[in-house]
Amino acid sequence: MLAPRVYLDWNATSPLHPRARDATTRALDLIGNPNSVHGEGRAARAIVEAARRQVAALVGAQPANIVFTASATEAANMVLTPDFRMGRKTLAIGHLYFSAIEHPAVREGGQFSPQQMTEIPVTSKGVVDLDGLARLLSSHDRSLGLPMVAIMAANNETGIVQPVKEAAALVKLHGGLMVVDAVQAAGRLVVDIEDLAVDFLIISAHKIGGPKGAGALVSRGEILMPKPLIHGGGQEKGHRSGTENVAALAGFGAAAEAAREEMSKAGHRLHELRARLEDGMRRAAPDVIIHGEDTERLPNTTFFSLPGLKSETGQIAFDLEGISVSAGSACSSGKVGESHVLSAMGCDARLGALRISLGFSTDAEHIDAALAAFAKIAGRRKPAGAAA
Repeated sequence: MLAPRVYLDWNATSPLHPRARDATTRALDLIGNPNSVHGEGRAARAIVEAARRQVAALVGAQPANIVFTASATEAANMVLTPDFRMGRKTLAIGHLYFSAIEHPAVREGGQFSPQQMTEIPVTSKGVVDLDGLARLLSSHDRSLGLPMVAIMAANNETGIVQPVKEAAALVKLHGGLMVVDAVQAAGRLVVDIEDLAVDFLIISAHKIGGPKGAGALVSRGEILMPKPLIHGGGQEKGHRSGTENVAALAGFGAAAEAAREEMSKAGHRLHELRARLEDGMRRAAPDVIIHGEDTERLPNTTFFSLPGLKSETGQIAFDLEGISVSAGSACSSGKVGESHVLSAMGCDARLGALRISLGFSTDAEHIDAALAAFAKIAGRRKPAGAAA
């Protein structure tokens, strides 16, 4: 009998949290359009608005400042635009500054042209270079419009936590807008939009135990907003047209509530499991490189390189052992390429790297199974200097 597979790719997507599954299933039985005024419509609207309150609570926002989207990528494409409105007035954004380690949804710049985009360097520790950001903002040409800065809260590959609050203070000093991809951090770390003092957050349902196909753009207020990306029926106060996905949003809200309630206990447990994993990896292969190990990271993420092992080979080898891991961002239709994150950190991206990420159902047995597989894979490596 085959042993059950072990899923250790939670940064790519999370299995449904039981509370999210229940909420989604119940909402599937509702027949009303949430924009209809009859009883069925009002029942569906109640589900959407409850989810809005639950998601807002996860990130310290006001429910009125949550715009639901079909994904975090859509939210990024919506907010990364030169075209903003402040009330009824237009507001021009002249340039987008984004960190070198951003997710492709941000790196591609949304509605900005390549000429309107500049990369912010990161240090060898994988942390945004705040001095570099300050220099870029100081040289920004205000005649073209305000600067926009996009820095993720925590990196999806390394798990390294970024100095968002400090960066936001710099952006405010230069009169700019700050956008934060909080997809990996929300539900794993305390994320509070008011405490961070950023203008916008991007979050996703399926990273926190909700269903795929739901995301949100979170703002600090209702006056300053990007021009709508999707036009039509005027849903979401005109910011995002299209009938809301009631079932997915019900699950999103339930997952957000569960993540908020379980975050502290889960964070401690995941930190201990990650320590068990990394200690075991070092014993099995003392030359393993754990990227960001001396830097603050998400408690669930290990991004490592094993000299002599290509990332594609390692990923397939783990899969054959029944362990699901990834080679970084799950955003390229299964492609495995060099990590732009490692390159930005000054590492040799040709080494390749694998990511193990944990979640609410990961336990010690799963870690031990991963370590057994790791030891086998590490032992099969070609010794340095061996003939091809």
